[in-house]
Amino acid sequence: MTHSFECPVCGNPRGMLGECRQCGSEELPMPHSDTIVLNLKFDNPSAEEALERLTIALRRASEVGIKAMIVIHGYGASGEGGKIKWAVHNALENNYFSDRVDEYHFGEQTAFGSDAYHALLRRRPGLKGYLKHFKEGNAGMTVLIL
Repeated sequence: MTHSFECPVCGNPRGMLGECRQCGSEELPMPHSDTIVLNLKFDNPSAEEALERLTIALRRASEVGIKAMIVIHGYGASGEGGKIKWAVHNALENNYFSDRVDEYHFGEQTAFGSDAYHALLRRRPGLKGYLKHFKEGNAGMTVLIL
């Protein structure tokens, strides 16, 4: 597991949430990048739990200076999109996160080489390494600009 943050007290790698496991510091971690990846489907939460995780992550991300977030919500086994995906899309479209999210780009609308893809890269060039997963328009991911 790679860590995108380090403890400002002891300098050890740590996560974005919680205290430092090494020294116990509760100070805000220092990010290594202005972009993070958040896997909402890790450990199969309910859609409600996933939205709560996203809410907490967005709050902390804005506190530590993150500018973009790649949200992995999955597409669902049905082939029509899963509950987490639809919950995230619905929350974004209904401005639930408007206090923290300036723009959102659904993966299925941001295929590699598309006008939307290039516009996103012009806005946030640092996303280029993350967007390699959008080659076919990845419906299991959404990009948030904070």
